[in-house]
Amino acid sequence: MSELKYLHGYPEHLQAQARQLLQQGRLGAMLAEKYPGQHTIRTDNALYDYVLTIKNQFMRAAPPVHKVAFDNHLQVLHRALGIHRASSRVQGVKLRAHKEIRIAALFQDTPPEFLRMIVVHELAHLQEMQHNKAFYQLCLHMEPHYHQYEFDLRLYLTQREFAL
Repeated sequence: MSELKYLHGYPEHLQAQARQLLQQGRLGAMLAEKYPGQHTIRTDNALYDYVLTIKNQFMRAAPPVHKVAFDNHLQVLHRALGIHRASSRVQGVKLRAHKEIRIAALFQDTPPEFLRMIVVHELAHLQEMQHNKAFYQLCLHMEPHYHQYEFDLRLYLTQREFAL
């Protein structure tokens, strides 16, 4: 159990605490106590509405999002929890941009904080493609607890991996 791939970039003392909670079988209970609820967003249409609500609240000037969907194959194929795509098509003399966000289907059954964190992450990519300082500042603007939710999501993924 020494390899915690989702916590790889975090300090050793945090990884050691996660290992200890896993060995004691308490990590899942700790996360369930901290995040007791689940969201009600189950369909692609509901997810699209949720994403647009956040986008319109914080990023009105960002390019429109044309499609948002849960993706059953995302984690396995791309080793990602969410992706954003931009494609351009020539229609006559105009160039049309099409933006798409796909969220891993595992987020259909997670606490609302984790879904919000991944949605905020993917929306931030509409303005900042790289994971740089401006990107994380935008994430924090949309979700002030972004970093805590990201860390707890990594703990959640670690718990899922070792529970299987």
